[in-house]
Amino acid sequence: MRRFEDLPEDMRTPEVKEYYDCLAPRRAYRFAKRAFDIAAAAFLTVILLVPMLIIAVRIKASSPGPVFFRQTRVTRYGKTFRIFKFRTMVTNAETVGPQVTVGEDPRVTPVGKTLRAHRLDEIPQLFNILAGSMTFVGTRPEVPKYAALYTPAMKATFLMPAGLTSRTSIAFKDEAQMLSAAKSPEEADRIYVREVLPRKMKYNLENLKTCCAREDLCVLFQTIGAVKK
Repeated sequence: MRRFEDLPEDMRTPEVKEYYDCLAPRRAYRFAKRAFDIAAAAFLTVILLVPMLIIAVRIKASSPGPVFFRQTRVTRYGKTFRIFKFRTMVTNAETVGPQVTVGEDPRVTPVGKTLRAHRLDEIPQLFNILAGSMTFVGTRPEVPKYAALYTPAMKATFLMPAGLTSRTSIAFKDEAQMLSAAKSPEEADRIYVREVLPRKMKYNLENLKTCCAREDLCVLFQTIGAVKK
C-alpha cells in the first residue's frame, strides 16, 4: 500500500485517512490476499477453461458481436482498467440504454439471461484478478461516470483493488429489480445515483474496516450460496 502522502490528491483527505489507518497495518493480510488471488485465479482459469470455451461458442452462435464485453472501470487509487465479462447484451447496449441493467432489460440476449442468472458472465474477471487490477473480495468496480460522483469518504474504497464479489454484491444481487420502476434510462441513472449507490457504498465502507482473511472466505462461500438460489 502506498504511503498516505503518495495517494492521489483527491484521496488525501481526513475521510480517507480514517480507513487508511485501519488498512495500512494489515500487511500480512494484504500479502496473503494477493497470494491467494494469484493461486486461486490461476487454478480456476485452468479448471474452467473448457466451460469458458463452451460459453464462448454459445455467445457467438446466439447473437452477432464479440464474446467478451470490455468496459472501463475504476479500481485501486482511482486508476481505470478494462474489465472482462462474457457479453450478455446486444453489441450496442451502451448507446441505447443506461449503464446499469434495469429489470427485464430488452438489451439482454437469451444466452445472456442464463449467464447473468448464475453469474457466469463474471468468470472472465479471473484475468483481471491475475493482472492485479481486481481481487476476489472487494468493492465492485464502478464506471468512471459514477465513480466521479463519489463523496470524499467513498473514495476510501480506492485503497484496495476492486473486487469480484463482496457482501454488498450479495445484498444487492437483485439490483436490476430495484431499478425496474424507472420509466427511462435517465430516471434509472437518477435512482441509481441518489438511492442505490449511497446504500451500496455504506456497506462497502463498513466492510473496509472489518476485512480480513476469514471475512473474505466467508464472503466467497456466501456468494456461492447466493448464486445457487
